[in-house]
Amino acid sequence: MSEITCFKAYDIRGQLGTQLDEGIAYRIARGFAQWLKPKRVVLGGDVRETSATLKAALANGLRDEGVDVLDLGMVGTEEVYFATFHLGVDGGIEVTASHNPIDYNGFKLVREGARPISADTGLADIRALAEANEYELVDGCDPTVAEEDRGSYELIDVRADYIEHLIGYIDPVSFTPMRLVVNAGNGAAGPVVDALEKAFAEQHIPVELVKICHEPDGSFPNGIPNPLLTENRGVTRDAVLKYEADMGIAWDGDFDRCFLFDEQGRFIEGYYIVGLLAEAFLQKERGARIIHDPRLVWNTVEQVEQSGGVAIQTKAGHAFIKERMRAEDAAYGGEMSAHHYFRDFAYCDSGMIPWLLVAELVCRKGKPLSELVGERIAAYPSSGEINLTVSDAPTVIKTIEDQYAPDALDVDYTDGLSVSFADWRFNLRASNTEPVIRLNVESRGDAALMQQQTDKLLEAIRAI
Repeated sequence: MSEITCFKAYDIRGQLGTQLDEGIAYRIARGFAQWLKPKRVVLGGDVRETSATLKAALANGLRDEGVDVLDLGMVGTEEVYFATFHLGVDGGIEVTASHNPIDYNGFKLVREGARPISADTGLADIRALAEANEYELVDGCDPTVAEEDRGSYELIDVRADYIEHLIGYIDPVSFTPMRLVVNAGNGAAGPVVDALEKAFAEQHIPVELVKICHEPDGSFPNGIPNPLLTENRGVTRDAVLKYEADMGIAWDGDFDRCFLFDEQGRFIEGYYIVGLLAEAFLQKERGARIIHDPRLVWNTVEQVEQSGGVAIQTKAGHAFIKERMRAEDAAYGGEMSAHHYFRDFAYCDSGMIPWLLVAELVCRKGKPLSELVGERIAAYPSSGEINLTVSDAPTVIKTIEDQYAPDALDVDYTDGLSVSFADWRFNLRASNTEPVIRLNVESRGDAALMQQQTDKLLEAIRAI
């Protein structure tokens, strides 16, 4: 048995050549098929230069297990999610490394209904099956499998149905003329943006799109698309100001996350977008349940309750959010990390639905985005997520708990450690994927207090 090291908690990601290659992809596909026993599986791949060959290896592995393959071509992760539930197939795999360095790639796997497959819901079993079997391949296929026993292969296109689904989240008559800067980061988002632009024209939605870094290019001439990095935000900010746009949108490589900029070019933290999207849904479905993570909560809870909804907290991470949304029949779930989940999208995350809804909300309210979020930022200033490398996360978290919990109004362990006082709170949690702890601090309308307490916590953590 040879160890395969690219399996993570929620997906598969590895360095090309050392952790991931076509042979490993083939074995993973066969392990996936042996575990899930699907009849039909959709495949998609992002714009990376190795995605097409890795996807071909997956297709060969699936077909050698008798699985029929439906290849979507170059698409984003959510297009695989959509095709999986829309076509009623048994599973889907997207080849992507999202915002990882250029020498990485990986896979995101779902089963029927686009339900997630993570370490505790099948990924570990798939890894064991992939590791247990070596295959002697000829032209990428197992020569011991008879041709009549192999699954079929078909290249398909469901983008028109996907675009129709996206447009269904908004009311075209709500829109007033607006200009948006859209930055695909040379990733997979560009063709979907083009298709949406065409749909806007057909439905007379008065939205003008200014496209930058638009053409899909796996060499990433403008850098790896990761708008969470401060140094990557300038190009979108500058374009918003240059073209006097009402909003800017930037995506990561497989566009399962979008990041928003207001008309002043200011980057909007994902935390405040959760509250806006909750409000957008509650305007259409009063009383709906909204799921959020525990890292930053006060703003979300207030906006949900003021809009007549029910706020429900659960652990961060897509598997936990999706599971809780299904259990609660929640209309929407949001994480401050810019993952946004939608009941009508099979509870999956989308990087296209959020900006459509925020643009519609800006038009409905007749206020610029800076004003909509500015009020919320002033009401609940936050530190943003601060990552600290540590060798022993449990000891650090326990020591901080011992220091802060005795005087707290509330201590919560939903995800890591959340400690609340009358006018400020913090969450400290260990990463599932890296040797770091993540700190988030917020206050009630007092930015100086938030900063003061953040500095104290950082000092206390570094002293441990």
